[in-house]
Amino acid sequence: MLTTCRSSGTGVSLPVTQIGVNRRKNHILAGYDSLCLFIEQNQYGSMISLSPEELKSRASRIRLVLSDNDGVFTDNGVYYSERGEEFKRFSIRDGMGVERLRAHGIETGIITGEVSPSLVKRAQKLHIQHLYLGVGDKLSRLEEVLRDTGFRTEEIAYIGDDVNDLGIMAAISSDGLAATPADGLHFVEPYIHYRSTADGGRGGFRDFAEWLISLRAS
Repeated sequence: MLTTCRSSGTGVSLPVTQIGVNRRKNHILAGYDSLCLFIEQNQYGSMISLSPEELKSRASRIRLVLSDNDGVFTDNGVYYSERGEEFKRFSIRDGMGVERLRAHGIETGIITGEVSPSLVKRAQKLHIQHLYLGVGDKLSRLEEVLRDTGFRTEEIAYIGDDVNDLGIMAAISSDGLAATPADGLHFVEPYIHYRSTADGGRGGFRDFAEWLISLRAS
């Protein structure tokens, strides 16, 4: 039914196939390996608005925070040499966010399109057991995540920053919670409940973790 989705902001035309209709009016989620969002009257829209009581209720159910890597745990930068990828920068503060969540009974998982040796090392350091690498279509892997963890969608929170997060973000945000770092792209805005006060790779994940923890404590 929908064959292309043109972003007027970027001028990029992406081939897509319709995969679902969001619960909120005029929002159609469409995707292939990367996702694009088409909104009939307003291409991007605003964040999901929930009552404080509903936010607290959802936060109380969360058992897993699933995260993108590049743009969330990193600042989207990578150092390359003739040998390929050499370095990525990770935030110690974000790492403490993983530990803080664990102390409150919440696990952390990472799902990314990259296959990065530095990420594997970082995940090992932080004792992150749920690690999904080389995932082009994150939405299609959500069922696997649910099987692996035994959690339901409403027990998951997601944080991502770009168009390749839209599918899984939309699926989780309907019953769970979703967020983006302060510098997350506007594409994700209609599917998030919270925008962190810090950028990706510079405390954005930690800020989201503290927001969840504070909601559960209130």
